[in-house]
Amino acid sequence: MANITIDNQQYDLDKLSAEAKAQLLSLQVTDQKIAQLQQDLAIAQTARNAYAQALAALLPKAKKK
Repeated sequence: MANITIDNQQYDLDKLSAEAKAQLLSLQVTDQKIAQLQQDLAIAQTARNAYAQALAALLPKAKKK
């Protein structure tokens, strides 16, 4: 008997309807996709910061008055 907790309530997976199991699977797949997108965003933000630092190093220095 496998259980799953949703909104602090435990459910027996074997007792869920086929439709409920399909919705649960869709929810799990969506959560995985969101996690992957968050990782991709973190990678893109890190790359952007590196590009900005590289650009700053190549720009002429501002003259002090």
